[in-house]
Amino acid sequence: MSRRADPDTGLVFAPLGGVGEIGMNLYAYGCDGRWLVVDCGIMFQDDKAPGVELVMADPAFLAERSAAIEGLVLTHAHEDHIGAVAWLWPRLGCPIYATPFTLAMLESRLAETGIDPERHAVPLDGRIELGPFAVRFVALTHSIPEPSALAIDTPYGTLIHSGDWKLDPDPLLGEPAEEGVLKEIGDRGVLAVIGDSTNAQVPGHSGSEATVRAALAREIAACTGRVAVGCFASNAARVESVIAAARAAGREVCLLGRSLYRVLDACAAAGRPLETGRLIPENEAGYVPNDRILYVATGSQGEPRAALARIAGNTHPNVAFGAGDTVIFSSRVIPGNEKAVLEVQNAFAALGVEVVTARDVPDIHVSGHPAQDELARFYELLRPRSLIAVHGETLHLEAHAKLAQNVGIQSVIVPFDGVLVRLAPGAVEKIGTVPSGRLALDGNRILERDSEILRNRRRIMYNGCVVVTLVVDGMGEMLRPPSLTAPALLDLDDEDPVDLAIDAAVEAVRQTPAKGRRDDGILQEAVRRAVRRSLLASTGKKPVTCVQIVRI
Repeated sequence: MSRRADPDTGLVFAPLGGVGEIGMNLYAYGCDGRWLVVDCGIMFQDDKAPGVELVMADPAFLAERSAAIEGLVLTHAHEDHIGAVAWLWPRLGCPIYATPFTLAMLESRLAETGIDPERHAVPLDGRIELGPFAVRFVALTHSIPEPSALAIDTPYGTLIHSGDWKLDPDPLLGEPAEEGVLKEIGDRGVLAVIGDSTNAQVPGHSGSEATVRAALAREIAACTGRVAVGCFASNAARVESVIAAARAAGREVCLLGRSLYRVLDACAAAGRPLETGRLIPENEAGYVPNDRILYVATGSQGEPRAALARIAGNTHPNVAFGAGDTVIFSSRVIPGNEKAVLEVQNAFAALGVEVVTARDVPDIHVSGHPAQDELARFYELLRPRSLIAVHGETLHLEAHAKLAQNVGIQSVIVPFDGVLVRLAPGAVEKIGTVPSGRLALDGNRILERDSEILRNRRRIMYNGCVVVTLVVDGMGEMLRPPSLTAPALLDLDDEDPVDLAIDAAVEAVRQTPAKGRRDDGILQEAVRRAVRRSLLASTGKKPVTCVQIVRI
């Protein structure tokens, strides 16, 4: 595999995000120098980058080729597929194509950043011509309205980009997957499938949303106090199932979380309004008897500012739970969120609230991704010559590759972010790499994930920081004793470490040659190293140490 392979010759595929991780999907297809981008999503940050909530793939490789990008096509409206559009589109500058519901969900994100890209609604089973790419949207089922696989016809052959999908015979919202269309495409010949690996380790079938609706109805009917159900706001069918179960149990319904209302609005805008009936405003829900109210709440992934975490922490302004109440988690835990979810569940348990999860009642959640039987059926219909496993962590990708080989697909690629895969002409194989990396949304700015700012922030999180201020004259002679502050490292009454560090700073100034004392950089480094050594000896920590010099 050559790192110098030409990405602008032949038919190639370059995953910039979404391979080796769950989220951050950003995929690029090149055809003789013209490019098609598929999805542009986020990944929620773990505690390795404090203060950062979102991470996205670095599109630098595509930004260099922005004039050659035919379009950005979105497979569906989950945040790991559309959440970065509002932040990264200015670097791409291309038209956006998506189904009506996906565009409706995107609108609110675009409004937050004030950008206004050219965008086009594509009907289900619609077709678009984008340079050398003829793209057909193929309706599948997933845990959100209007999920689509993309059948991408090129001069070199047909590709299937699966997006997120499953084969649900009774999806409740929308139609079942278009298996007939998949077989028709397979009959014409498929060069490669670029496919979802999330549940490739799971045997059997992922299950049906109809099963969940029945299970939720049973669980909610048996509850006697207040009930809250946590689920993904974007899972419109699940939201409708929860509301239907609440109505069957004689309960009023209150939605907690702006994203739930955003999904309702998007469904209506796309001509798919949910059957909700009257919804109780949250500031009125407290007047409804405990055994007659149900809350549909955001925060099933332990998000600290979402409704469930605030209720668990007794900080929600309108809702309080306690003994006799029940919280149902109708969702899976996204890898990386386990700790946050467990903290919320433990907080509820400490309040005396009964916590019900899919571990307790398996049928209260089904995955939106295909298990092994569905993957095998997919390949039976399409009969691709090759598989490129994407959308999953490494274990998922490897399991998907093994399954593909077991069903007769001989050419299988397990890629990584930044790899360049040649699809045609010739054998499908890895031929090089392209620039890739991660960006972090820090407040309202985008930083490189490994930037000095974030590296220092991680160091401060583990070791604290120290600021030393020296007041000196032009010759570097001290005019007053140094001052030292060490937030998150020393208390105000930690006199010994502070005194020792100040003594070390004074000695460092004294031992610096006269010429060096007149140079701020030399003096700062001498004091920084001395203070850091002193604090390592007294506290066992290596704090980020900053030295400010004031010359008078």
